[in-house]
Amino acid sequence: MTVSGAFFLFVLMVLVVAGVYGLASLVRLGRTMTEVRPFLSGHEPAEHAVSRYHVRWYAVTMIFLAFDMEMVFMYPWTLVVAQEGTTAVVEMFVFLGILFAGVTYAWREGALRWT
Repeated sequence: MTVSGAFFLFVLMVLVVAGVYGLASLVRLGRTMTEVRPFLSGHEPAEHAVSRYHVRWYAVTMIFLAFDMEMVFMYPWTLVVAQEGTTAVVEMFVFLGILFAGVTYAWREGALRWT
């Protein structure tokens, strides 16, 4: 591709993007983003965003993420465990041991108590 061809494609890209932005501003139904707040489609919030959730939900979220990461790691592991052999099995048990230690810590600290 020549320099003039690349320049032509760049100019064409800039014109297409400008056209799409111009068309979007012509057909939009709402106000511009500088006039509205980013909460509940511009409505005033009734309470502060941090005060809506009890602190125990953060611990539950961390436990969920621990199990979620376990599944994210286990699925590809199941595809290669037969090829890798003992090394893959040892790595998985080390990983599960670390997750188990985290869940045990959360359990000991009372993250799973709901009363």
